[in-house]
Amino acid sequence: MRNPKDIKAFIFDMDGTIVNNIPYHTKAWLQFLSRYDIRIKEEELHPKIFGISEEIMPRFFGKDLSPERNKSLGDEKEALYRNLYKDIIEELQGLTHLLQIAKEKNIAVALATMSDPQNISFIVDKLGIRSSFDVIAGAERITRGKPHPEIYELVLSTLGIKPEDAIVFEDSQGGILSAKAAGILVIGICTTHSKEQFKEWGVDVCVSDFEEYINKYMYA
Repeated sequence: MRNPKDIKAFIFDMDGTIVNNIPYHTKAWLQFLSRYDIRIKEEELHPKIFGISEEIMPRFFGKDLSPERNKSLGDEKEALYRNLYKDIIEELQGLTHLLQIAKEKNIAVALATMSDPQNISFIVDKLGIRSSFDVIAGAERITRGKPHPEIYELVLSTLGIKPEDAIVFEDSQGGILSAKAAGILVIGICTTHSKEQFKEWGVDVCVSDFEEYINKYMYA
């Protein structure tokens, strides 16, 4: 495990990482698809919803989907999700504590998410943590979503740091592959997957929340 004294940046995924909201995204997807008579089981859904909206929607509605229709469908699904989750938003335990430690230690903080600006604001502003981030990078800033490394390469370039100077917090296989492809060490956040699954994906360090990370690694 990298010595915390050598870390120059913490990079956070958002969904399933700083908040445990994946069950609400899943519910929204199933409700949304059912409106269009697309019946799919939950276990069949998740392998199809990685990346950005421009990549995801054609998997359900066909490759000839226009950009305008893609956006309309994406907006519809995300509105469903926000309505389901709006009264439940809560940070993953220890997030504020870790952000405070980062500030005290002059560690840069970034967000690297496949969410759109509206969903980013929905979470970040509700939690009151926007000012904690030096960089916020969302789906609108890239053309290829996770597991492609573009989002993490963008964040590294914006921060002006090397991959070996950062740590990424991720909850999904696509996010892990994205960060690892960018050459960054990944800490697995076990909100939606088990530690055994993370190990299968090549992640040796997994924690249940940020408080566990702080207790095990920040003051070791």
